[in-house]
Amino acid sequence: MRFAGHRVRRLRSRALIDLLLGVDVGTSSSKALLVTPDGGVVARAACGHRTSMPRPGWFEHDAELVWWADFARLCAQLLPQAGDRVAGVGVSGIGPCLLPADEDLRPLRPAILYGVDTRATREIEELAQQYGETAILERCGSPLSSQAVGPKLAWLRRHEPDIWRRTRRFLMANSYIVSRLTGEYVLDHHSASQAVPLYDLRRGGWNREWAAEIAPGVELPRLAWPAEVVGRVTPAAAAETGLPAGTPVVAGTIDAWAEALSVGVTAPGDVMLMYGTTMFIVEGAGRPLADPRLWSTCGVFPGSFTTAAGMATSGALTAWFRGLTGDLSFENLLAEAAATPAGADGLVVLPYFAGERTPLFDPRARGAVLGLTLSHGRGHLYRALLEGTAYGVRHNLETIAEASSSAPARVVAVGGGTQGGLWTQIVSDVTGQAQELPRELAGAGYGDALLAAVGAGLAGPDARWNKPAGRVEPNPAHADRYGVLYGVYRDLYRHTREEAHLLADLQSTPAPIPPDRVPRPDTLAPR
Repeated sequence: MRFAGHRVRRLRSRALIDLLLGVDVGTSSSKALLVTPDGGVVARAACGHRTSMPRPGWFEHDAELVWWADFARLCAQLLPQAGDRVAGVGVSGIGPCLLPADEDLRPLRPAILYGVDTRATREIEELAQQYGETAILERCGSPLSSQAVGPKLAWLRRHEPDIWRRTRRFLMANSYIVSRLTGEYVLDHHSASQAVPLYDLRRGGWNREWAAEIAPGVELPRLAWPAEVVGRVTPAAAAETGLPAGTPVVAGTIDAWAEALSVGVTAPGDVMLMYGTTMFIVEGAGRPLADPRLWSTCGVFPGSFTTAAGMATSGALTAWFRGLTGDLSFENLLAEAAATPAGADGLVVLPYFAGERTPLFDPRARGAVLGLTLSHGRGHLYRALLEGTAYGVRHNLETIAEASSSAPARVVAVGGGTQGGLWTQIVSDVTGQAQELPRELAGAGYGDALLAAVGAGLAGPDARWNKPAGRVEPNPAHADRYGVLYGVYRDLYRHTREEAHLLADLQSTPAPIPPDRVPRPDTLAPR
């Protein structure tokens, strides 16, 4: 699909104008918006859902009961306000995920989620050895990690042979909903570029040789760009959702990239920092970067690239801590943390409660709290959790700057964690980086609507719907203290890595402790 010289249809001067539907399926909730072609939000809706965790390190969604049910529920809430004026549909979702399906695109098991699901550790090591870490990085732009789809396919083939025998296709969150709406088996280039090592980033297409070896008998989906119209709503889908039959549907993409588009992060040096269940970073890039500590991917438009980084937890930590407090409100927790001095009176948290993604790529990393005394209270711990994620952001931003040989030109903060102001201020203080706050905080669904507008010819790919509404500046008075504590943060992982791995092994399987780690009787203290 060509976007150069893209013709944008003039809005008709009448009371009823075309509307775009953008829907995003997240880890713990789904959101949808109806948007005018100039970016005005007409209506919005949201619904929550649960993520299944059948074993430590496993994260799954039932595609029918979560992804599709949420989409239909959100349509039921919004479409009565739209009538027959929906000019296009865009969908994003968590990813990259693996949803195995039969030849009729029917799911065969719950979807295995993105990098938070760490079950394929063995397959990552085997594929890296088979193809070579350097060859994978050069060809695919990213190293093999828990984020990659290839190892998840290899895990499915090994551990669930009955499912594998019936697997003919694979889907992600956005492509599953697109398939339900249109009957088309298609995946956007960006999502495909995260299906490492099945996609050749430099050639811009499937790496069919490796794909045939990793997933024999599995048909690869047709590739399209996120704003490309790939089909139209079928009569059957219209009956289930209320969308008018024949409505154009674009390919969509993974949520973080839709959200980056929603705030205009597309140019090289632009950075989006997403405060969500996990912390995610997307930077526009002029070319693919082959750095083993990061992900290099396609952008959302032809010829564009991005460099990405992602922590395994962020908002998940604050929700976990809130649960420990008897569900005390976030407002109260933030107030207590704000009343605590910068540095939490000498507490440092490693936020690796679900392992860590970039730049460590260590699914067996574990969380830690160092410096506790009897004088520390709830506010100290909550602030230390926020600061721990900020240290992780600094680690990732420094890594991106090293890889690209340039500092960020502009950082935009998005996501629910930007509300309240404390978390963003801590991140700016720790990183020394100012952050823009956008006017519209609707998130990935807003970017989905923009993709639909581009696909429907109602907006151009250079449209900028979202203007800055505020700015967070770093407080220089906190720089020295956070500099010292950041050094402790970096050292703490290095010095406790082996012990964390041992604990992770004990948590994941009932396997015996390795003989060299069993204390000898003469080293045990007497009772």
